[in-house]
Amino acid sequence: MMPTMRWAGLLLAVCLTPIALADGSAAAGAPKAAACFACHGPNGNSVNPQWPNLAGQNAAYIEGQLKHFHDKTRIDASGAMPPMAAALSDQDMQDLGAFFAQQVAAGLEADPSYWQAGAQLYRGGDRARNIPACMACHGPVGRGNPAAGFPVLRAQHAVYTIAQLSDYAADKRYTRNDKGDSSGGPNAEIMHTIAGRLTQQDIRNLASYVQGMR
Repeated sequence: MMPTMRWAGLLLAVCLTPIALADGSAAAGAPKAAACFACHGPNGNSVNPQWPNLAGQNAAYIEGQLKHFHDKTRIDASGAMPPMAAALSDQDMQDLGAFFAQQVAAGLEADPSYWQAGAQLYRGGDRARNIPACMACHGPVGRGNPAAGFPVLRAQHAVYTIAQLSDYAADKRYTRNDKGDSSGGPNAEIMHTIAGRLTQQDIRNLASYVQGMR
């Protein structure tokens, strides 16, 4: 099942919006990434499901999120990332993105009770609730779209994915400016809207499915 025409047009407009791709050095990023390993694990494979896997994430997305943390337009639940990103230069962010993009994500298993329902929603959406298929932006196997700023989802911890979708649904993934507008950009606005239409069961099912993606 494909997204409605309204959503298809919106997604196409975002996908065609030019976004600068990261242009860093993985070799230069390797020593800089050592400080990240304490939370995100060796080579970006986190052992704590509350902290995201970075291994295999596209470089442009990592760079973009580090900029959000640096500018305090994104605040993580622990509050640890803005101070960590505060001292990073633009080149540091590009190098870190390049390094983690070259790492290999460790395989994780999907919960057998939920992944099939998650697969149906991820691949087909739900026309009745105006929910587009997740793969329209994140790809059929969760590899994302670097040019559009859409992240890799495959092999991401279900616990982390649940937290992020829940934050989007509650409209609190990003901080607000004085006018109450989201500072997360057009992609964040899409996610606020879509996640708000998901039930907690939907979120659980999707999280299980993407955790098991290869």
